[in-house]
Amino acid sequence: MPSSAVAASAAGLCAFIDASPSPFHVCRTMAEQLDADGFVRLDETQPWPSAGGRYYIVRGGSLVAWADPAQTGPFRVVGAHTDSPNLRVKQHPDLSVAGWQLVRLEPYGGAWLNSWLDRELGISGRLSVREGNSLAERLVRIDEPILRVPQLAIHLSEDRRGVTLDPQRHVNAIWGVGSEPASFLDYVAEAAGVDPAAVLGWELMTHDLAASRVIGAGQDLISAPRLDNQGTCYAGLQAFRTAVDNPGGAVPVLAVFDHEEVGSQSDRGAQSELLPTVLERIVLARGGGRADFLAAMAGSVCASGDMAHATHPNYPERHEPAHGIAINGGPVLKVNQNLRYATDAVGAGAFALACAQAGVPMQRYVHRADLPCGSTIGPMTAARTGMPTVDIGTPQLAMHSAREMMGATDITAYAAALAAFLAPRD
Repeated sequence: MPSSAVAASAAGLCAFIDASPSPFHVCRTMAEQLDADGFVRLDETQPWPSAGGRYYIVRGGSLVAWADPAQTGPFRVVGAHTDSPNLRVKQHPDLSVAGWQLVRLEPYGGAWLNSWLDRELGISGRLSVREGNSLAERLVRIDEPILRVPQLAIHLSEDRRGVTLDPQRHVNAIWGVGSEPASFLDYVAEAAGVDPAAVLGWELMTHDLAASRVIGAGQDLISAPRLDNQGTCYAGLQAFRTAVDNPGGAVPVLAVFDHEEVGSQSDRGAQSELLPTVLERIVLARGGGRADFLAAMAGSVCASGDMAHATHPNYPERHEPAHGIAINGGPVLKVNQNLRYATDAVGAGAFALACAQAGVPMQRYVHRADLPCGSTIGPMTAARTGMPTVDIGTPQLAMHSAREMMGATDITAYAAALAAFLAPRD
């Protein structure tokens, strides 16, 4: 499957990210594309249709989509996560200090805190709203520069070499001037067109308002927030759309999960029963039984897609020698002997074959043995489902910063490899 067959581009990724400031907006952006492609959104509380077709479900900030034209398995799954490290609004957000009106924030995930200082920040997320005796969900997005976390002046630091940020005290955001706290939740509710008194719960987070850009003298780089892991969400969506239109010998599945950055232990995280339940219901809806489901799973494979560390030109010593990873050098196979990545020989072979069939180069990444290695949804997905799982990604710099960077051509190659993986050929 040549890379030109997949409609993935640097400009497309930038537009996807700018449309998706929170995990809930990622799912809405993806759902809008799936709707346009003729997919039907199913309700998990209702019976599912027995006829093959194009379907998806959304649970909060997670989404699973599949296309089942004729068979009940095996499955080829591309997994990713929708969340990114950021600063999130506390339950009692209003604060006033020294004549400033503040919003109390706390870090989510492994946010690189200094990168969030002195940026114009907006707010996004969702509200739980009372409507009579029922609850409704309202997505909210404020793309106005309402918040800023100010850096300490260099003249006030102890040694002029920077400050150590206390996540309890130093990441609250200024949003106005005044000796009395103003109601931030009232402001958000009114911006969402909701009666503030009706708001019963919320998940609100900050996002950098600077637009994603293709940069560099040769326009060969992407500067954007949330590349980890919206880069995979976008590439996976484009790959999935291609595989659906060019089916291979498996049922293609796209599964994107919330809460990876904080361990995935939630109702919609990769450690939940979301994916295995959906896969079993696909088989049961087509008239299969438990034995059919187990047989389908035995022949299935999952690609856990996340971003990968490109070799940093200012810190080359922080990388494993002989395992350099180049920007615009192709997708990355990630291996860790202690199973921080799920890749084994079978999974590695499946992805290497997909890259060869897509006509794109593949790089191999190993983390330095004397540094702690991050993890992904791969190991937990393998353990939950029993599927051989391979951890893969595309290279980037500044991972977990408020703004990250990757290669402009890598996104096309990444999507092409994922498309070939989802539609295996004999």
